[in-house]
Order: sequence, then C-alpha cells, then structure tokens
Amino acid sequence: MKFNFSLLMFLSLVTSLVSANEPVSTGFFNNTAVTGHDVTAYHKLSLGDKAVKGDKIYSLEWKGAKWYFVSEAEKQKFESDPGKYAPAYNGHCANALSLGEGLIKTSGEHWAVFDDQLYLFYAARGAKRWLTGDYKAYKHVSDKAWKDILQERNQ
Repeated sequence: MKFNFSLLMFLSLVTSLVSANEPVSTGFFNNTAVTGHDVTAYHKLSLGDKAVKGDKIYSLEWKGAKWYFVSEAEKQKFESDPGKYAPAYNGHCANALSLGEGLIKTSGEHWAVFDDQLYLFYAARGAKRWLTGDYKAYKHVSDKAWKDILQERNQ
C-alpha cells in the first residue's frame, strides 16, 4: 500500500507540473479545481453563504484542471469569460500569498469577493483578515508573490 500511495503522489505531482504553466488549486488526489465548487456561483452569494458545489455533468477543462458548474448556462458563462469568474491566483490562498507562505491549496469554503474578483482562503481567519483589514494592501503583496511564482515556473 505504501508503494501505491507513493506512486500516486508522484503521478499527481508530475501531472500538475506538466498540465499548466499557471498552477491551479486542485485536490490532492484529483484534478478538480476548487474541490468542485461552481466559481460562477460565488458572485451571486452573500458574504457568509455556503459555497455551491458544481456537477460533473457540467464540467470543462481550463488551465489543466476540471472545473464544475451547477448548470450548462453557468458553464457557458465561465467559458465566455473565465477571467471574470476564475478565482484570483487560480484558487490558491490569497492570504497565504500575502504573508509570503507560497501556494496553499484551498477547499473553496472560505471566500470573499472584492471589486468583483473572487478570492479563496485556506481558513476562515485568512478571509477575516482580508475582510477586516486593508485588503488592497494584502492584494498588492499577493499579486507580486503570484507574479514571482509564475516567473519562476516559466524559467
């Protein structure tokens, strides 16, 4: 069993490295973005609402990951303008980037929308920090960290 688990982890790592230049926050054992939450739905939710899971029937591949949606209409919305609906930093924790912690995967459960852009967080305290603090300053630091990560990956 130990061998199979190690092989699975290795294959997962190789797949994620090869699949896209921009890393997407996916599950450890699958290639599903934002653990299957519909990223278009966040824009209709009120702060504190629970994120909405998409359905495999309405999925597409973007940036090397599977993205799920609640309906064909939501999937088409994303397809027509992924930049509008995709989470900042491709779903990695915005707070971790702002603290210099690098790429931390998220579950899609902790979120906030600032200036019509979706941001995901590893934990509630990260979202709270951004909601009660100077999110524009945090965003500035996160944007630079994201840019640096992408530059390193593309060398």
